[in-house]
Amino acid sequence: MPSFKERSYQKELLDRDDIPFGDIKRNMQELDLINRRLGGHAVTLQGVKMLCDQTSKKQIHVVEIGCGGGDNLRAIAKWGIKKEVDIRLTGIDINPNCISFAREQEANRGILFIHSDFRNINFDSKPDIIFSSLFCHHFTDGELVDMLIWKKQNCSRGFFINDLHRHPLAYHSIKTLTRLFSKSYLVKNDAPLSVRRGFVLADWTRLFQHANIQHFKCQWKWAFRWLITFYHDG
Repeated sequence: MPSFKERSYQKELLDRDDIPFGDIKRNMQELDLINRRLGGHAVTLQGVKMLCDQTSKKQIHVVEIGCGGGDNLRAIAKWGIKKEVDIRLTGIDINPNCISFAREQEANRGILFIHSDFRNINFDSKPDIIFSSLFCHHFTDGELVDMLIWKKQNCSRGFFINDLHRHPLAYHSIKTLTRLFSKSYLVKNDAPLSVRRGFVLADWTRLFQHANIQHFKCQWKWAFRWLITFYHDG
């Protein structure tokens, strides 16, 4: 039985740089399905809506860091059309294979994808909203503090985070589900490990304190997700 008292720092297979593109593609396709079936996209859309409600701008620029194949951005694009919200979307990922895959998807038309480490991006004008989904757990606590500071400095309206709750039930549930239904060795290995690398409420409180960011909101969402939002006053 693994310990859930503290975050695991064991590296996921997807963090390696020698994974064949075909395997990465299968991984992204299955993650899209998991996000749709287990409510991951729903949590992302809640974050977008909360921050959109804080601005009166006619067009809203939303940037995702660690965008993978763009499934979160597609969900936001569909929501924007349905709600008649003019949204400009940008995805940033350090993995060139992810960006290539995202650009090839017909459903991603109209979304700008950038191959880069997000820390090397210099925006001509700050995006309204910056977010990440299932991205933060790939980093150490020290790296996350720097990421939180970067997000605050580079957004004009606010940022949000959608990531995993570290919990035994979440771990055993996703381990069983992926063993039964996944055809990706990456998903079978990384999905349970992602939970062990995930967070409890005390982790977020400590990280935001170290980043000297106050007035953030942390909400537990089904299924075993955290939605953390921060928006600038004024």
